[in-house]
Amino acid sequence: MMSKNIEQSPAQFRQSIRTGEHSGNTSGFCQGFVQCNLVILPASDAADFLKFCEANPKPCPLIAMSEPGESSIAKLGADLDIRTDIPSYKIFENGVVTSELNDISALWRDDLVAFLLGCSFSFEEALIADGLEVRNVTEAVNVPMYITNIDCTPAGPFNGKMVVSMRPFAPTEALRAAEICARFPSVHGEPIHYANPQDIGIVDINQPDYGDAVTIKDGEHPLFWACGVTPQVALEAAKLPFCITHSPGCMLVTDMKNSDLALA
Repeated sequence: MMSKNIEQSPAQFRQSIRTGEHSGNTSGFCQGFVQCNLVILPASDAADFLKFCEANPKPCPLIAMSEPGESSIAKLGADLDIRTDIPSYKIFENGVVTSELNDISALWRDDLVAFLLGCSFSFEEALIADGLEVRNVTEAVNVPMYITNIDCTPAGPFNGKMVVSMRPFAPTEALRAAEICARFPSVHGEPIHYANPQDIGIVDINQPDYGDAVTIKDGEHPLFWACGVTPQVALEAAKLPFCITHSPGCMLVTDMKNSDLALA
């Protein structure tokens, strides 16, 4: 992975991903700009997946949706290519991940539709700006993510349990974090749960299902947000013959500003 360059624009960062200079997670890069989760599936399944997003706006906040076959979305950025500008993609066949690639150009088809969903990395910047420590950024690791016992609202073949991301805070800090994130409903909004991870089906907080474990200090408790990896659980359940997602933590960095998503 390349070192963080605070002067690098989103377009420059996407170029570094295309060339293979950057290959890791995208948390902390291009601060100030929106990062997106990705789901790509055939147009025949797009209407049902759109309904799934609309029925589950906390884990699946829709930022943009492409037309079939389009590999770029103008409002997300100039010179943006969905096929090459994410560090790692997961390829699903019949609900099973069969490979992870850093370029999906060879798999692209005219019937594929891309869904770009809000990502918690956007609100991390707002938390840090308010003086809160975001532990996964401090420790330079991927945010820990967990599959919960919370059911999503099904739509067509799409259903499953909600995935959450976690950042630890002391009680007073957790309240501030919740107030800040409530201003960002298009990137998951306020947290859904605080402390007592077993209440939402998490057996071992030190063993995330995706991402990396982070330090939880004395006096801190885990704070959980709905997570954009949730569609990957739904895709496993749907068992579509073919679909593609981002690898957890490896997002599409856009030209949109985080500030544009904040409510007044």
